[in-house]
Amino acid sequence: MCDVSALDPDAVTIDALARLQLSSRRVGCALLLRHASRELRELLSFAGLDEVLGLEPRGQPEEREQRVGVEEERELDEPST
Repeated sequence: MCDVSALDPDAVTIDALARLQLSSRRVGCALLLRHASRELRELLSFAGLDEVLGLEPRGQPEEREQRVGVEEERELDEPST
């Protein structure tokens, strides 16, 4: 894991991170970037490297709560005539 919160989002940073990831993979490791700024994420995405460089997910999605008093959807019975 690599904390990138203090890095400037520029081409030099992107190059260094790409080289670091390549070196990590060569020795059988994986690099995970943590705390990337929005600007750095956007630049990595623009460069097509966001998936290659292993960005840590932004956050865990919240679990949805069951709504109280709501019935499941079902088909209505045919009305008897």
